[in-house]
Amino acid sequence: MTKRSTAPARALAVIALIGGFIILVAVVSAALSGGDSNSGGRSSSGKVAPQHRGGKDVPKVYVIQNGDTLTAIAHQTGVPVVTIEKLNPEVDPQILISGEKLKLR
Repeated sequence: MTKRSTAPARALAVIALIGGFIILVAVVSAALSGGDSNSGGRSSSGKVAPQHRGGKDVPKVYVIQNGDTLTAIAHQTGVPVVTIEKLNPEVDPQILISGEKLKLR
């Protein structure tokens, strides 16, 4: 019996491993950068009835948009996440539903 060369199989395995690593890095990078954008080009249609307080306009209510997080809403409105959670105890911070209204003050 003749011995077959395993060099092509080894080269293919290395290429597949590198390709898998590149795909993994791309997916993780997209996931991390996608959720942390401030409004992502979104208009401020979620804000209703702003009130002047401490030099900053704080809306009374915020309408949740697709892709919003409590952290992004807090940065956008200037209201701390803890305050939003206290004012909205019925809202699960992990599952925000588009169209749902959050009290901000």
